[in-house]
Amino acid sequence: MNEQTTRSAESSPQIARQIAPLKFGVGQPVSRKEDPILLTGQGRYTDDLSMPGQAWAAVLRAPVAHGRIVRLDTAAAGALPGVLAVYTAADMDAAGYKGFRCGLPLKSADGTPLFAPSRPLMATDRVRFVGEAVAMAVAESEAAALDALEAIELEIEPLPAATDPAAAMAEGAAALHDDCPGNVCLDWRYGDGAAAEKAFAAAAHIARVRLENGRLAVAPMEPRAALGLWDAEAGRYVLHAGCQGAFGLRAGLAAQLDVKPEQVRVLVGHVGGSFGMKAAAYPEYIMVLHAAKALGRPVKWRDARSDSFLSDLGGRATVIEGALALDSEGRFLAVRVHHLAAMGAWLSAMGPAMPSVNMQKNLPGPYATPVMDIRTTCVFTNTGPIGPYRGAGRPEANYVMERLIDQAVRETGHDPVAIRRRNLVAPEAIPYAAPSGLTYDSGDFGHLLEAGLARSDWDGFDGRRAESAARGLLRGRGMACYLEVTAPPGKEMGGIRFEADGRVSLVTGTLDYGQGHASAFAQVVGDRLGIPFELMDLVQGDSDQLITGGGTGGSRSIMASGKALLAAADRVEENGRALAAHVLEAAIADIVFEPEGLGGTSGNPGMGGFRIAGTDRFVGLMDLAAWLREAQAGGTALPEAVPDSLDAALADDSPPMAFPNGCHVCELEIDPETGTVRIDRYTAVDDFGTVINPMLAEGQVHGGIVQGIGQCLTERMVYDGEGQLLSGSFMDYALPRADLVPRFDIAFHPVPATSNPLGAKGCGEAGVSGSLPAVMNAVNDALASRGAGPVDMPATPERIWAALAGPRG
Repeated sequence: MNEQTTRSAESSPQIARQIAPLKFGVGQPVSRKEDPILLTGQGRYTDDLSMPGQAWAAVLRAPVAHGRIVRLDTAAAGALPGVLAVYTAADMDAAGYKGFRCGLPLKSADGTPLFAPSRPLMATDRVRFVGEAVAMAVAESEAAALDALEAIELEIEPLPAATDPAAAMAEGAAALHDDCPGNVCLDWRYGDGAAAEKAFAAAAHIARVRLENGRLAVAPMEPRAALGLWDAEAGRYVLHAGCQGAFGLRAGLAAQLDVKPEQVRVLVGHVGGSFGMKAAAYPEYIMVLHAAKALGRPVKWRDARSDSFLSDLGGRATVIEGALALDSEGRFLAVRVHHLAAMGAWLSAMGPAMPSVNMQKNLPGPYATPVMDIRTTCVFTNTGPIGPYRGAGRPEANYVMERLIDQAVRETGHDPVAIRRRNLVAPEAIPYAAPSGLTYDSGDFGHLLEAGLARSDWDGFDGRRAESAARGLLRGRGMACYLEVTAPPGKEMGGIRFEADGRVSLVTGTLDYGQGHASAFAQVVGDRLGIPFELMDLVQGDSDQLITGGGTGGSRSIMASGKALLAAADRVEENGRALAAHVLEAAIADIVFEPEGLGGTSGNPGMGGFRIAGTDRFVGLMDLAAWLREAQAGGTALPEAVPDSLDAALADDSPPMAFPNGCHVCELEIDPETGTVRIDRYTAVDDFGTVINPMLAEGQVHGGIVQGIGQCLTERMVYDGEGQLLSGSFMDYALPRADLVPRFDIAFHPVPATSNPLGAKGCGEAGVSGSLPAVMNAVNDALASRGAGPVDMPATPERIWAALAGPRG
């Protein structure tokens, strides 16, 4: 297993030159197929679409975080020029639509099921967070629809609001839902409490931390938008919207509309980012479709950025209390976590799973910790619902584990490297049954640690710290050995279709919103079938062309779609062998498939095709497809045993969860006079199993690290005591900027997974899991050199300055 290495943008061209240019197969750093379209402004996003005769919708949102609706009068708004209709919850109820309900089969420790109230499309008797939809106006123009919102008479009697889970649980706090006293919807437990108690009692040392993962705005480049219409002739709804999977969104919409899935069609163009947030079916989509059917014309809606901060699913929003028990030599005996999680006013589809089940799966990381004990308390708060955000519980688990290790290092004097070496799962222990209930099938965790140390010049740190000190700056370093668990298995579509124009369509139920699927999937199929990379196109955003689809999320796309496409390729080969036997006038048993044939009559060396074994008689796969098209066009009848198509479309069982892992090292400087942080060096060595496309994988790592840096240093949604969002725009919500990010040193050490035919492990979210602890451990290492800290996320200049100015620990 050789290390695959890249150094930011410098080395990818060098790698490309080292690899034969005849074929873009697995392992080559091929550019994304969609880049020329996007870079020349030819991308087609939802807001780029318009239809003849379309109307415009605008949504009135609750201006208070909690209150009873005393009066809602839409008469004046409906009478304004150009206004076509104003809808409220009463209209949605009359139409018979279903509410949104979280269906997770989770139970509290006492056996009671998750309290999961049905969320209405619009607020009915009460509003529960600022930004909750109260009414929707539809007009001839967007301006007229917005004017109508101003004319709606809304009176709300305020109720006490709590945006913090501890405050929402406090005695006397107002209940958000009448049947949920104390606002606790789930009190979940996992692990061996008795064994943990015994381990902690016998421990030579116990490290403890209390960590905040503040609420984050997902803030994708493209805000949500929708264009809906009612196809009266077909008797079905059609929705254009950005999402993470057309098939999954169709199922969600059909459930809410209370119709059969085939009565809904979802069409997705380009998607400008999602990070988990656009996976859900949102109330606005149902409202738009309702208006389109009621008015008999297309209806378009687009969210303003200020409304996105209020109405999009938020990320994180948890407080974690962790404890790590160690023996006298620094071996981990047990880890204990209490996770307090704000759910928002309503439960999203995945909300309670992230701080519970995902914490369970990811908390052990790459360490041989024998016992763990987790308690998760999920609480309703007067904020918008929480949903998945890049990592969805995985970064939080790795973060608490690595912060506990560094806390133990500070308190015991153990070496931060030695203590990790001592506790990493050894190669000979794999397959390793972790206390999470999962079995790690592959990994070389110690090698990644050593590679991270070498590439980051760990031993040269003292000299760099002295040089920083000479300039009046504090230098800190932090490391993190992470392991995360990808999304669970499901069903995924694999489709390969030979088109009339000589091109080949790859059809899949995952959906690319920045990952580069078109290139990676083409590399997989090109390797298997020898179809030229440049002839393959990706079909993904039309639910009518899908037979199933799990969507993109949980770092599983290359495993799920890759496996499904390989299964489809097997069927193409099977069809092609029978057809080639007919064309070459041979028995099927004598036909062999060669992914790299002689090229056939097309004259393209390297194309896959079929040969009569032991002879030079050969027909290329693409030539065979052309022959079949011509034969069918000419009315040539084929024998009954000969397939009339090379195409394949199937639903495939996705592979089990995989375990991406790695070692990240961050070095940074802090100016003690201002509290500002400058990240100086960042090294990441990751094991993603087989790396299909190093360039794309590196880009995924870059993006994940940057989002981790943002959470560590700048990002947080802040509410006042009445539940009003104070950081509701890019003027006061600080996304990471280019000047905050250093040049990354990225390397790959692939240890192929045994759980899928590609050996892949996924890479989309790993950068966050590594960067959260690496960056914050570096911040607190710098502060500890002055006897200050630790500080929590976000480590803003104000917090750092206050820690340095305050009493020394």
